[in-house]
Amino acid sequence: MPIPGKRLVISSLVETLYFQIKLRLMKMKKVMISLLAIVLTFAFSSVEAKSDHEKSLPPGLQKKVARGGSLPPGWQKKLAVGEKLERQVYDSADIVFPVDDQGIITIKVEGRVIRLIKESLDIVEILQ
Repeated sequence: MPIPGKRLVISSLVETLYFQIKLRLMKMKKVMISLLAIVLTFAFSSVEAKSDHEKSLPPGLQKKVARGGSLPPGWQKKLAVGEKLERQVYDSADIVFPVDDQGIITIKVEGRVIRLIKESLDIVEILQ
């Protein structure tokens, strides 16, 4: 015949162990979420910084474009559908057709006619 006091002690120990494990799991979950947030923050900040650095024209080319000069061949290749047009290049371009109802503007840059989204400067189509 089982002793009732032993069952009570064993069930109490099991309950205590269960709650300790549950508490540790909750703490581990909080730590993992915090670590994940930190890793994602650094990952996205480095991606943004790199894309901003790669997309800007060097100061010498900025001056050349501002004076109406042409871009070197390597930078001209960056004028492709899906790419973003540099703000300095856009500012020096001639407007061929104003913004239409879809927000697309047509400009002329160094003899090339380009259609792009005015707000984001994303190139939609290159006509010439």
